[in-house]
Amino acid sequence: MLKNSDAGATKIPLIILKLVVLAFFLATCYLLLATVSYAGHLEPFKSVPIPGKNPQTPEKIELGKKLFFDRRLSGDGTMSCATCHNPEQAFTDGLDIALSYPTTKNWRNAPTLINAAFFKKLFHDGRVQTLEDQALFPLMSAFEMNQNLDFVEEELRVIPEYREAFKKIFGGEVTRERIAMAIAAFERTLISVNSPLDKYLKGDKNALSGDAKKGLRIFEDKGCLGCHHGVNLSDDKFHALNVPENPALLNEPRVTATMRFVAKVYHYKDYRSLKEDPGRYLITKNKNDWKAFRTPTLREVSKTGPYMHNGVFTTLEDVIEFFNQGGGKGNKALKPLGLTADEKKYLKTFLVEALAGEEIKIKYPAIP
Repeated sequence: MLKNSDAGATKIPLIILKLVVLAFFLATCYLLLATVSYAGHLEPFKSVPIPGKNPQTPEKIELGKKLFFDRRLSGDGTMSCATCHNPEQAFTDGLDIALSYPTTKNWRNAPTLINAAFFKKLFHDGRVQTLEDQALFPLMSAFEMNQNLDFVEEELRVIPEYREAFKKIFGGEVTRERIAMAIAAFERTLISVNSPLDKYLKGDKNALSGDAKKGLRIFEDKGCLGCHHGVNLSDDKFHALNVPENPALLNEPRVTATMRFVAKVYHYKDYRSLKEDPGRYLITKNKNDWKAFRTPTLREVSKTGPYMHNGVFTTLEDVIEFFNQGGGKGNKALKPLGLTADEKKYLKTFLVEALAGEEIKIKYPAIP
């Protein structure tokens, strides 16, 4: 009897131990699956994130729209925000590198403002974290709008309509901070909605064509979701893909001058010998960020070329082939995809058809 009792007492802990091990295994699997899901699933559009310090109002949005199109915001009165972010070109300018202030030359591509509200870091190098901060950079930039912020404040304060609008909306006078808040409020209305992908993710399985569905499966199976996921199809991170330099810019003295000027501003020691864009490294000084750039949104991607930070790729076919080859020479972030001609075609169909939302209609404002 004693032996039987001992045997039963031994079996109970073993059973408990097995159950504990099984529970641990299941919990680990759940956490791994949850991590994979978080890092790589697509989401339909639901709402726009609005900061508590800058709530949206119709009046503020309308003021921001007027400022967005007002050329007074540039030093010589020839440029507005819409010069490089043209509504007719998906809020880009359709050029390899952005338009620039007269006699100067920009050095990077103008990213679309569509869905910029979803990014937590702005610009190709992520130098700012809010649309409010972003709005003032081009105004001040010597090679963009080249405006003095003290001067533009006074310039707008003498215009009765602006003076009254700022007092009504903000309870005070025109300031650079309020200019930025109004422009940011307008930019948060530039959202891609009701795309075929949104409808498909909400349950309408007929929203995508057969070829677009094949492209979606390739997009998922080949690892594109690793960086292009969520509502905005972007991980909001920075990756060094070793994108090739744009040959058209390599020997352009004004581009070199702009690049070295920016590097100097960000305290890059060897700025005078710089011959390539350091990317996010200028901001972080982390060697892992050398030539790293933010993952762009893929919303409306068929309308926002040329592509990459320097506009080196003219077509989506160029971009797909770049990734198919495993990115630029020597990069550690990508591996060759081995896509067939048909798979490339299906992938492009997905990018073109599934990610195009309703037209963003802009009624151009009357500038005071």
